[in-house]
Amino acid sequence: MWRRSCGSSLPSTLHPAMLWSTTLAFIPLLGLATATPVLDNHFSNFQTKHSWATIPKGWTYHSTPPSDTLISLRLGLKQNRFDELISHLKQVSDPFHTRYGQHLSKEEVDELVAPSEETASVVAEWLTHHGIGESAISSAKEWMTVTLPLHVAENLLNTKYHVYSHDGSDERVLRTLSYSLPEEIHPHVNVITPTTYFSTLKSMRATSFLQPDIPALSLKVDADPGASCNTRITPECLRTLYNTIDYEPTQADKNSLGVAGYLDEFANRADLATFVQRFRPDAAGVTFNTTQLNGGGSNQSEPGVEANLDIQYTIGMSFPTPNTYYSTGGSPPFIPDSQTPTNTNEPYLDWVNFILSQDSIPQTFTTSYGDDEQSVPSDYALTVCDAFAQIGARGSSIMFSSGDFGVGGGDCQSNDGANQTRFQPAFPASCPWVTTVGGTTGVSPEVVADFSGGGFSNLFARPDYQADAVSEYLKDLGDEFQGLFNKTGRAYPDVSAQGIGFQVVIGGRTQSVGGTSASSPTFAGVIALLNDFRISKGLPSLGFLNPLLYAHPDVFNDVVSGSNPGCGTDGFNATTGWDPVTGLGTPDFVKMQGIVQYN
Repeated sequence: MWRRSCGSSLPSTLHPAMLWSTTLAFIPLLGLATATPVLDNHFSNFQTKHSWATIPKGWTYHSTPPSDTLISLRLGLKQNRFDELISHLKQVSDPFHTRYGQHLSKEEVDELVAPSEETASVVAEWLTHHGIGESAISSAKEWMTVTLPLHVAENLLNTKYHVYSHDGSDERVLRTLSYSLPEEIHPHVNVITPTTYFSTLKSMRATSFLQPDIPALSLKVDADPGASCNTRITPECLRTLYNTIDYEPTQADKNSLGVAGYLDEFANRADLATFVQRFRPDAAGVTFNTTQLNGGGSNQSEPGVEANLDIQYTIGMSFPTPNTYYSTGGSPPFIPDSQTPTNTNEPYLDWVNFILSQDSIPQTFTTSYGDDEQSVPSDYALTVCDAFAQIGARGSSIMFSSGDFGVGGGDCQSNDGANQTRFQPAFPASCPWVTTVGGTTGVSPEVVADFSGGGFSNLFARPDYQADAVSEYLKDLGDEFQGLFNKTGRAYPDVSAQGIGFQVVIGGRTQSVGGTSASSPTFAGVIALLNDFRISKGLPSLGFLNPLLYAHPDVFNDVVSGSNPGCGTDGFNATTGWDPVTGLGTPDFVKMQGIVQYN
């Protein structure tokens, strides 16, 4: 379930790794602002934080709400020691460093991301200047949340809010096309939401897709599920192909896997029971935990294609490792009325803030959603990406699907005013702190699934861990696609896995499903088993994976055939070694055991 929307301006310069700073931890809204600001010229020198030239594609102006409408703002404060956190993350993720695997505790991460006393003081003075009283502050104090009348928020941010409707759904959101902060506040606040980030849950584009042209396998238990792995995928196919079939996990009391779910997609327990009876009979009786946040549901009468795909294949790969499905709601937990008439949710923040607030979290996560990177405000993208770095520092691995549009879908027009055709990288796939998974198909050999998303970020600089691999690819590529992509950006995907013909039970019957939404949970299942293996040897979880993976490309099945067309081109070609189509390749569990069993 990869999400995509259009309509933002590309930054004029690349943000280097040293500029990544900020992150999260959500707490319920408590503060309510008064309406009378202090009248003087203090904090009056505004500078734009982010703006759109026009309304983002897919959205339409609907109305202007009353000035006394209540809005809840979250302020992400500058984190005082975030560069230190990144230094720790790089050390504990480097397989050649003496600190490899020595992950940070929640308390240690919270201390590093807490704002300085100066930041807290200046922001408090600014809010007081606008008559804003009590506020709620997160456990690490890097997030403040206040509820206030709209006209106070507009004065605070030198902006004007409107209600916008999404063309493809009935969703209405309260957003602004730009917002500004006083010059004195800019160094202390990384992001404020909701402001200019338009993509919300119901505007997500579902790109795991049904494949009716691939006849689904029968649910009869006497059928051979492995007979058609070249076109139809089952857990037995994947476990055989990726060499996990002989491994027996032993650490179910210590190891777990998390699946992030959105879009009112609910994983169905009855369908899981039918699935394992047919395709993983040794897992009979297995179930999963559901954690509901931000008003997320778990309606067992409405099975979701994406949700069932994710949970059936994470369990199909990792059983008996416990799995948790995180159902993140599509709107804040309020009843709409004249004071709170619209959706103001921020899906990635809602989920990642919740995870970071927990004392104990799964060692492995998978998420199958995304946007066009250019449609995400840079302040928002940097903040969310930094949050994923926090999760990695705590010892968890995060997989994201690479997207289902090759090098770009639609007209691939840049939204910086130039309207140039450019390859369209995806976010969060382009975040350097996640492991991005592309798609393959076929066996003996595996080849590219031609929808496999891949490319180069326009926002994030290329990280050190992939410098050599990407440089080799670019050297061989030469001047092809000159000007269509950013050669210095973070490149993705990092790895890949099967993505076509997955047999999924939906509403009691089997259907064929494809997309990198299938690839990410598959790879996450392999990583969950590797974490089980390490824990059984008294070793810590793997945490942030990429430095380890790029240091050992030989543990992957290299995919060298196919391309990912898009934007009116044939896209990038798969080649020997890393490529922006299938990354390093698909996993070989036994070979991977060899590189994770010692330190």
